[in-house]
Amino acid sequence: MSSTAADMEPLTSGASNRIIPILKTVRTFLRFIHSLLFSLLLLLLPRRYRRRPMADCALPPSPSKSGKRRRLEEEDTLRRRALAEGIDMTTGNEDCRWNTFLFFGARRNALFVRSWLPITGQMKGILIIIHGLNEHSGRYGQFAKQLTSCNFGVYAMDWTGHGGSDGLHGYVPSLDHVVADTGALLEKIKSEYPGVPCFLFGHSTGGAVVLKAASYPYIKEMLEGIILTSPALRVKPAHPIVGAVAPIFSLIVPKLQFKGANKRGIPVSRDPAALLAKYSDPLVYTGPIRVRTGHEILRISSHLMRNFKSVIVPFFVLHGTADKVTDPLASQDLYNEAASKFKDIKLYDGFLHDLLFEPEREEVGQDIISWMEKRLGAESEQIYS
Repeated sequence: MSSTAADMEPLTSGASNRIIPILKTVRTFLRFIHSLLFSLLLLLLPRRYRRRPMADCALPPSPSKSGKRRRLEEEDTLRRRALAEGIDMTTGNEDCRWNTFLFFGARRNALFVRSWLPITGQMKGILIIIHGLNEHSGRYGQFAKQLTSCNFGVYAMDWTGHGGSDGLHGYVPSLDHVVADTGALLEKIKSEYPGVPCFLFGHSTGGAVVLKAASYPYIKEMLEGIILTSPALRVKPAHPIVGAVAPIFSLIVPKLQFKGANKRGIPVSRDPAALLAKYSDPLVYTGPIRVRTGHEILRISSHLMRNFKSVIVPFFVLHGTADKVTDPLASQDLYNEAASKFKDIKLYDGFLHDLLFEPEREEVGQDIISWMEKRLGAESEQIYS
């Protein structure tokens, strides 16, 4: 294998791959500690030594600031939703019926969902796509076309803060919320298609979300299996101190962006046209990673790494050996350690992070379809044996 854990880039902002600037983090942390100690000192001083606050200086923060910020976020959500609605979902495929709708998640937030369903033939199964960090469901139209042509239905959900869904663009307050929303959408689909087998698909951080979702028994029993492309399973901070201060900062300044991060990132595809399309897409978040989002990635990655041996869901993990965003060796470890009886792995020599946007995307898509068909065939044999 050409990629090793030592070759991996440190923590980046998922799909956009911006490195956390260590020195800026330390400097901000020290300023915070200084302010905290000064505030505690003032509280402990006898009353007579404290300066009497001037009436002019003691004004409470203006409520209009938070209200204005909220309005701007709502306006941005509506703008993104209009862009999401405007994406062409046919992609030259007239043999499917497509739809978009809002689904209210576990916390009653509006989530933008797409669906592509085959018109002819019996539907073999439904694949639910959970995209990667900073991207959106509209990028998976070509893959949906490939799936529907083989009589698989497709649903794809934008996470909170992504695509046409509610929330500040690029901000993820909790990946556990995304896990819960994934389970809720799966439950809705199963209620509408009770006899149709369902699979979950997750890319990058979406792969981590799917793997954690499938660890819950009530979600696992609704699934035939999961597919993970380039899952974010061994994500490390740029420096140990970043991991140490991330939990504190994520509580104090969760939406703070690291302005000094590398905005250009590292290549995620060997196809120049795919790279251009991704980073010129207004629905792909290309700003610096937000503090809480980075902490959530570290948290879910750490949880999954500790629990590989407890994985029992049928799965297929795919990874490029030249991926510098997520670690292909972590995918190999998942395959080696998981207790699942039905599991497969495929490592693509020299491929980068976004497997479904590599020049060989059709081959990758066909590998996924073939695995689902194999899984359904094995399940049928079990029933009739």
